[in-house]
Amino acid sequence: MRIAFIGQQEFGKQVLEAFLARGDEVAGVFCEPDKAGAKADVLREAAQGRGLTVYQFSSLRSPYAEHAMRELNADIGVMAYVTQFAPQSFVNIPRLGTIQFHPSLLPRHRGPSSISWPISQGATQTGVTIFRPTDGLDEGPVILQKACPIGADETLGELYFNKLFPLGVAGLLEAADLVVSGRHEERVQDESLATYEGWFHEQEAQVHWHQHVDQVYNLIRACNPAPGAWTMLGGVKTWLYDVRKHPVRTYGDVRGKPGEIASVSETSIFINAQGGRIEVLRLKAQGGKKMGAGEYARQVGLGAKG
Repeated sequence: MRIAFIGQQEFGKQVLEAFLARGDEVAGVFCEPDKAGAKADVLREAAQGRGLTVYQFSSLRSPYAEHAMRELNADIGVMAYVTQFAPQSFVNIPRLGTIQFHPSLLPRHRGPSSISWPISQGATQTGVTIFRPTDGLDEGPVILQKACPIGADETLGELYFNKLFPLGVAGLLEAADLVVSGRHEERVQDESLATYEGWFHEQEAQVHWHQHVDQVYNLIRACNPAPGAWTMLGGVKTWLYDVRKHPVRTYGDVRGKPGEIASVSETSIFINAQGGRIEVLRLKAQGGKKMGAGEYARQVGLGAKG
C-alpha cells in the first residue's frame, strides 16, 4: 500500500519502521515543526535518514498541507500519535481515507491523557483503538480495538511501553490491511458510554493525603514517570515515583494523621493516608535529582513525628 504518514516521536517512528519493514511504500511523512531548544523529533530524523519526503507544516489546516497531501496520491493515511489538529479536508484526501491510533477503549477516555486517567480511577482494563479521525476529538467510527489488563501495581510507563505501545503498532498495521483490502467494518461510538478528560498536568497530579490510600496509590501510579505525583515533604515540593501500598487493618495500627510521616527505613519513607500508608521508595525533591527515599530522608533529616 502507498501511505501518507502523520505522526511524531518514538511511537510514530516505530510505526513507520513497521510499515517499511514489511515492504509498504511511504509516500511522505508529516511531522510537527521543530521547537527551539527541544530535542529533535526521532520520527523526523528516522524518515529523513531513509530518504523519505518530510513535511513540517505549522498547521495541517493550511491549503499548503492539503496540497502536499494530494500530491502524495496515497492509498491511505496513517496517524500515529498526532497532537496537531488534522481536519476532515486533510484526512479525507487519501483514496481510502485515514486511520488513527488512540490509547484507550473508545468511547471511554477521549482526550490527551487517556492512559493516566483509567489508572488513577483504579480501572483494571484498557486498550487501544484504531478509528477514523473526524473533526470531533477521538469521536470517529471505530475500526479495530485491542484490550489489555491494567495490573494492580502497574505504572503509566509500564502500561504504555509494555502493552499499549506494541498493541498500537500491531493495531495500525492490522487496521490498514483491513481498510485497503476492503474487509473492515466501522462502528459508530456509543455516546452514552463516552467520557472526555483533559490533560493530566501538575494540578491533577497533586497528592491529597486525606483521600483513601487506594486513591493516592492509583494517582502516583498514573503519574509515574510523568508528570510525577507531588506533595510537600518537609516543606519542599517533592515528586513521588516508585511506591508501595500498605493497608491499615486496625485502629491500633494507625500511626499519625494523613500526610504525616509514619516511619523511615533504610530504603523508604512511609506516609499516612486514609486507610493505610504509602511507602515511598524513589522521589525527587525540587532542585534535586531522582534518588532513593531512605537516602533522601537521611540527607535532610526527615523522620516520624513523636
